[in-house]
Amino acid sequence: MPSAAIQTQAFNPQVGKASNAEKSLLFSPVTNKSVTYKNRIVVPPMCMYSCTDGFFNDFHLAHYASFAFKGVAAIIIEATAVEPRGRISPHDAGLWSDEHIAPLKRVVDLIKSQGTIPAIQLAHAGRKANMSSLWNGYKLVPESEGGWPNDIVGPSDVPFDELHGKPHALTIPELEAIKQKWVDAAIRADKAGIEVLEVHNAHGYLLQSFLSGHSNKRTDIYGGSLENRMRYPLEVIEAVRKVWPEHKPLWVRISGTDFKYVDSMKRDEEGWDIYQSIEYAKALKEIGVDVIDVSGGGNRTDAAYPTEKLYQIEMSNAIKHQANIATAAVGRIIDPKDAETVLKEDKADYILVGRAHLNDSSWLNHAARELGVSTVWANQYERGQRAF
Repeated sequence: MPSAAIQTQAFNPQVGKASNAEKSLLFSPVTNKSVTYKNRIVVPPMCMYSCTDGFFNDFHLAHYASFAFKGVAAIIIEATAVEPRGRISPHDAGLWSDEHIAPLKRVVDLIKSQGTIPAIQLAHAGRKANMSSLWNGYKLVPESEGGWPNDIVGPSDVPFDELHGKPHALTIPELEAIKQKWVDAAIRADKAGIEVLEVHNAHGYLLQSFLSGHSNKRTDIYGGSLENRMRYPLEVIEAVRKVWPEHKPLWVRISGTDFKYVDSMKRDEEGWDIYQSIEYAKALKEIGVDVIDVSGGGNRTDAAYPTEKLYQIEMSNAIKHQANIATAAVGRIIDPKDAETVLKEDKADYILVGRAHLNDSSWLNHAARELGVSTVWANQYERGQRAF
């Protein structure tokens, strides 16, 4: 009986090569450290709420394969918690034990077999933990349903909203213990064969909630000034960088602003804004971060989100050029021509396409056709292009 690894190789396509890629930045390769992305299209982390006790399963194998078979450069596996209480929901992925390595490696090996880069986002939900899965209503999960309503943590005892649990303000010894959990999870990710690691430092989850004065009311060395609010996230990420192999890229996803205002370039002295993000990106670069994945919001219930497409691109642009670091752009990037323009105007280095890929896992193939790029399709799907 052939091994699972050999069986996956039977589906190994020659994808991602573009006969006229020189005309398209979106379909041009780029190398960062030991990793070469065959194009600039990355599937970002998107929670699937389909795990039991944090373990990846057959759903994830099929889910991530659907993108890898279609030729994306990299897939960032969904937010994966560094400890059980760090999950957004009881059905989130986890990497808090060595037992989680093998199921993750199964997904990683399949992604690699298609010439796609396997990445993962390590996360801790902090004060936004213990909520029900996306399709089960917006509610706190009781212990009777596998929740941990009395073990929610954050920088302060300020809840995200009236439906979330009240967090316990973490003590310094507790912060040290959680930092070690990030380190341990990073080591496990490496053992599973992950080639790019992303730290989730956005959307109001634990690390980002330290950055924003809206959620961080501490009066010790981890609160108050910008330097103090940045301190704990920087400590965590620096500790991760020390154990993550030097030849492998390290990404960090941040919220460029809390979106107190629709204008992402407006200052928010009391919360978090693009100007603080630029200073933070500079500090991240100093400790060895390679790419800033620039998202936004998620830390306040009264956020004033813009409605137009590409609404976060200018934050990526500002961080890229003012912090002098590579960035990944995300947020309502649906039109391939828009993605191409973002790259040609040098506002980002990578394009993250999320919901459009959920809508159609062949987004890359349609994008290639629209941009006049002749990609090499997977052998098993090649005849599909004749349907256009």
